[in-house]
Amino acid sequence: MIRNSRVKALAGLSLLAVLAACASPAPPPPPPPVAYVPPPITLSPRIVEQAAAYRGYMQSAGAVSAAFTDGGQVAQAVKVGASYESRQLVSGAVAYAAVIALQDPAFVSAVREFAANQSQRQQVTQQILRDPAYAVVIRGSDTAAGLIISALGTDATQVYMNGRAVKQAAYDIQRQKWSLAAVSNREARLAEAKALSATPALAPQDETARLHQVSTGVTPLGLTPASAPPPYTQLVIRGLAVAALAALGEAGDMQMATVQPLLAEPVAGQCLNLAKLNLYQCLAVAKPHYEDVFCVGQHILMDTGQCLIKSSGAAMPYIPPPPTPVKAPVKKKAPAKKKG
Repeated sequence: MIRNSRVKALAGLSLLAVLAACASPAPPPPPPPVAYVPPPITLSPRIVEQAAAYRGYMQSAGAVSAAFTDGGQVAQAVKVGASYESRQLVSGAVAYAAVIALQDPAFVSAVREFAANQSQRQQVTQQILRDPAYAVVIRGSDTAAGLIISALGTDATQVYMNGRAVKQAAYDIQRQKWSLAAVSNREARLAEAKALSATPALAPQDETARLHQVSTGVTPLGLTPASAPPPYTQLVIRGLAVAALAALGEAGDMQMATVQPLLAEPVAGQCLNLAKLNLYQCLAVAKPHYEDVFCVGQHILMDTGQCLIKSSGAAMPYIPPPPTPVKAPVKKKAPAKKKG
């Protein structure tokens, strides 16, 4: 009896062992959640190229020499000055403003705090895309704006002041006989200016490479931030917005479709378009070379510089009034002597 019980028990245990061996193994524990890693600061190379194209034009325009000695130099100045497409120049200015804003460690650090949290990063990104002025409420935006105003204002002021020198040359060179000669192929010269104004400029390769190094932090500009309180111009606001998106990791090549509209600024664009129209009218009626010099100085350099100074929020340069001519005192005639 006892033996039968043992046999049955052993048989039961054997059956359980067989069943256990046939059973599926327990599923492994679920993997731990993937830790969120904030994306790096990213500014699309296409945005950097637009900034470099802006810088290329501003440097060329600011370097136009007022020391004209022949009509060929005047014709070249017209070509150099007319070689910008208004929308591209504005987009480039906003792009360059973004590069400059990324040089402010306080602003970038504040934006990166939002980037550290995935939901916050997405929320701030959508807010900026919906309203670029949202970037103004981010801590450090006042010093980043100060850098933008200083950088863009310096570029534009250089072009404006160079225009004043060229405009003055239009009067000074009239003492030289060549300046009084009529410009040849006036219609072709006007057509070329219009064609250059409608053609986007290529970004200089060296400036593109330099700004790429700057935007990635490899070779920072070492600027000293200075606070500039609001309100800001639309150009400055949009520069801050693009910089904030870059610091959130949301301004790379994959996001260009949403970032590119932020680079457009209609007020500055309208001002530059008006400067172009005035240039065309000036060239249409200009005949001698010195009148072309006037067109370059006033409607290319001065008008363009003034548009960008105002769009940056910088102050127009102080131009002292001309000295008041001093009239020589009129000597009173001595009274006539009475005949004795």
